[in-house]
Amino acid sequence: MDLLNLTAVELGKKIQAKETNAVEAVQAVLAQIDKMDDTIHSYVTVDKEGAMERAQKVQKQIEEGVISGPLAGVPVAIKDNMCTEGILTTCSSKILENFYPTYTAEAVLNLEKAGAIVVGKTNMDEFAMGSTTETSAYGVTRNPWNTEHVPGGSSGGSCTAVSANECFFALGSDTGGSIRQPSSFCGVAGIKPTYGTVSRYGLIAYGSSLDQIGPVAKDVTDCATILETIASYDKKDSTSYKRDSYDFTSALVDDVKGMKIGIPKGYFGEGLDKEVSDAVMAAAKELEKKGAILEEFDLGLIDYAIPAYYVIADAEASSNLARFDGVKYGYRAEDYNGLHNMYKKTRSEGFGAEVKRRIMLGSFVLSSGYYDAYYLKALRTKALIKQEFDKAFSKYDMILGPAAPTTAPKIGSSLSDPIKMYLGDIYTISVNLAGLPGISVPCGVDSKGLPIGVQLIGDCFQEKKILRAAYAFEQTRSYQSPFDK
Repeated sequence: MDLLNLTAVELGKKIQAKETNAVEAVQAVLAQIDKMDDTIHSYVTVDKEGAMERAQKVQKQIEEGVISGPLAGVPVAIKDNMCTEGILTTCSSKILENFYPTYTAEAVLNLEKAGAIVVGKTNMDEFAMGSTTETSAYGVTRNPWNTEHVPGGSSGGSCTAVSANECFFALGSDTGGSIRQPSSFCGVAGIKPTYGTVSRYGLIAYGSSLDQIGPVAKDVTDCATILETIASYDKKDSTSYKRDSYDFTSALVDDVKGMKIGIPKGYFGEGLDKEVSDAVMAAAKELEKKGAILEEFDLGLIDYAIPAYYVIADAEASSNLARFDGVKYGYRAEDYNGLHNMYKKTRSEGFGAEVKRRIMLGSFVLSSGYYDAYYLKALRTKALIKQEFDKAFSKYDMILGPAAPTTAPKIGSSLSDPIKMYLGDIYTISVNLAGLPGISVPCGVDSKGLPIGVQLIGDCFQEKKILRAAYAFEQTRSYQSPFDK
């Protein structure tokens, strides 16, 4: 039995059935990391000793009947912007190269309570700013489907770790598509839940009104199971929302009869690769064959989503990243003359080019004389975009479209043109601006053998609808891994 080919839920069942155990699962994952990670670089930190110790402890608890959940004994990777007590947490930035948190993020704690075993922290775009996982201070992550191509970002390390069998599932964070776009590029499933569903306590902030933690996994069943485990109301997070129910797995039903799916015409215009368009529309037709009702419609204000997003996200980033100044923790410049010079040198040396670009843009739009012209206008646009989605969801159960306009570009081709990289987020960012749930699931590969993802977007707190449709679509095709080529 090749453990690594199992999904997280399948592995959990085998552990409960005593067909394998947590120690064997962790050993298999660590061996795969040793084999693959020099090439693809999914991880910033691998906690071998800690993972083996925890595996032995969890296995004992499973045998004693203390833990019996679906993820008990299952190895997980955590994006390196979530605090983990005693494990290096860098946000893939030099400025946090020596930061060991004294507490653990709530979402990670929820996984540990369920018996999941953290094996390490995954590489990412620095402070989650980027769409390719090339802005990391610790090197580029490569797509396991073709190592000359990017994995997407900013949760690229989490998605490659799942795709390359270096863990059974992972946590990512999504500020403007950072779970869904790399999931599409790496041929895995990833869901961004409704804003406020998963606690942001312990998530190092980029854009506080947009950030949301979510799962990356091999299939929709795993995504629903993981989301059910990590979602909770948390009074430590002022943006946490107390939901009536955190049951997501009951949505795993192969039945979409009568579901109304809206397809925005603007999503299929100029800039969308034909192979991506064909694969996404083929996925829509599969749902139609199962009884869903497809209808094209106009979703207004799409053209304004990217400028509104980058104004808001960068403004919040400039505020959030002000705390990294070399005083309390993290990197501090060695040679400086006085406090202000220490701030300048520490931040100049500690932050990478993309982070500096966004801090400067954010500081500019918040500055006197420009606040009304840019930041307030962006907030009004955000409200109008939410209204457009409200109108759409009064008619449709969900919206279907691509997760990205192309498949994964070659390494180096995006960083040379930041604007082009920003435009690649066209299909994902409006979901964050409106606080909606969205899921990306694999729907094919292009002529270069690179994966394509279809995105399903739901109304606020309607994860179950998109999970149901994603699950129904998934039944029409089998999971493909980069090793099947």
